[in-house]
Amino acid sequence: MSAVVDLQLATENTSCPDQHLCEQVMQQVLDTLGITDSKECTIRIVDKQESAQLNEQYRGIKGATNVLTFVFESPVEIDIDLLGDLVICAPLVIEQAKQQNKTELMHWSHLIVHGCLHLFGYDHIGDSDAQIMEDLECQIMQNLGYANPYIVHD
Repeated sequence: MSAVVDLQLATENTSCPDQHLCEQVMQQVLDTLGITDSKECTIRIVDKQESAQLNEQYRGIKGATNVLTFVFESPVEIDIDLLGDLVICAPLVIEQAKQQNKTELMHWSHLIVHGCLHLFGYDHIGDSDAQIMEDLECQIMQNLGYANPYIVHD
């Protein structure tokens, strides 16, 4: 497996993904993007307070958010496989999964996929970029055995 995840649980919440799931999801991102060399990221699972603090500090936005992505930019002379960090807010994942009538496992997987794509430079600022990223997310989620993550069921 070429996906390496440093999983950090900084939450009291017990409904968090395990190491295996995180690496499985990241591996599917690598496979879908055609990346065969080893890549590493840190996934830190936090509560709302830490998410809100980071969101305000780095994005200037008050309040917690479901996933934050921090791309690692190494100096040119250092060759390292570290992509960066994902910070995922456990309480928001659980709340959103319930609101969207999705399983927690599916929503965790989707946010890891979404964050990993950001680590590879994908974004959803413009409409065309958003469509590219959303299509990739849907493809990866389908490869993991999930339905389209953007369909909200009543």
